[in-house]
Amino acid sequence: MKILVLHGSSREGGNTEKLTNIALEGIPHTSIFLREKEIHAIEDKRHDPDGFQPVDDDYDEVIRAVLEHDILIFSTPIYWYGMSGLMKDFVDRWSQSLRDKRFNFKEAMSKKKAYVIITGGDQPRIKGLPLIQQFQYIFSFVDMPFAGYIIGEGNKPGEILNDRRALEEAKIFNESVKLIGM
Repeated sequence: MKILVLHGSSREGGNTEKLTNIALEGIPHTSIFLREKEIHAIEDKRHDPDGFQPVDDDYDEVIRAVLEHDILIFSTPIYWYGMSGLMKDFVDRWSQSLRDKRFNFKEAMSKKKAYVIITGGDQPRIKGLPLIQQFQYIFSFVDMPFAGYIIGEGNKPGEILNDRRALEEAKIFNESVKLIGM
């Protein structure tokens, strides 16, 4: 099983990235840091007769990597009670992929498993649940199984290392992935 992590934080080495790294310690995976990619906001052409036109950015490279992996981990801090803008721009562009004749996006996504790892500083286990639900709806729309999530608490750099519950959940995730040989 090939694992791809889509990192949505604008901060290198932030709490979400640390928690994700703990969850995947010793497990082969590929990481894409959306902050290092140029992904333009979507220009909605769903109802135009000509549809979407090619966009000169890194989205195509990233979505091809998504399609080559079996397990997708969406790793994003909770920014204003939602996913990061970097992650949102990426997901918004799925509308373009759904109409891309080069591949059957929905069918391809239905063969993957999705996990979400988020962190935030303002009661994230309560206030982050709508974000988890948003991801669940997104995954459902493309028929992609939602396999689980981890919510961590951390605001200032390194604070995630004080969240014993999130660290334990990350270790359990790590052990389960190693057991089933992903």
